[in-house]
Amino acid sequence: MTDKSWQKKLIPFHQAVEELKIKFRGVRDEFVSMGVHSPIEFVMGRVKPVPSIVQKAARKEIPTEEIMYKMKDIAGVRIMCQFVDDIYAVVKLIKHRSDLRVLGEKDYVHQQKVSGYRSYHLVIEYPIQSVSGTRNILVEIQIRTLSMNFWATIEHSLNYKYGGEIPLLVQKRLQRAAEAAFLLDEEMSKIKEEIQEAQKAFARKQRNNQ
Repeated sequence: MTDKSWQKKLIPFHQAVEELKIKFRGVRDEFVSMGVHSPIEFVMGRVKPVPSIVQKAARKEIPTEEIMYKMKDIAGVRIMCQFVDDIYAVVKLIKHRSDLRVLGEKDYVHQQKVSGYRSYHLVIEYPIQSVSGTRNILVEIQIRTLSMNFWATIEHSLNYKYGGEIPLLVQKRLQRAAEAAFLLDEEMSKIKEEIQEAQKAFARKQRNNQ
């Protein structure tokens, strides 16, 4: 396909990502407006670059004409949380939404990958409205804590640097770093109430100073 053809085919995926980002940010704003802790810290999203789509399709042996319907992570949304418990609260919120359908899930939080990677993945079907009617778009939602995201970002960079073949010594250090990051999450969860009280006090102080 030409660049122009790709650009046209990816429009619905961009639309799905933008709509979902707005909706999940709206959920966070609603919690904040009620003066309660939001399980959503912030939201990001992206559409996979064309070279990455082509490479993955070749690796998975997905025919070009089936890519848009079979590849589950062309559209991706990432939801960051402060605490591990928040991840499961977000999963529950998503499963109870009526504007999307969960097709699959993988819990890499408590069943991490060998590399040390942790995150909760959901594959959803999200309907968008286009000029030609309703179209269901597959979107992968990744839900993770800030420390999990930091680790995953570093691992992604190293994978890119080494072409997916990270040296064994670096792999072992990454695994230790992953355990340290999860230990940080666990320790923070133990003082969750104190952290939330401090954050509320800081927010009140900011409002009073405005």
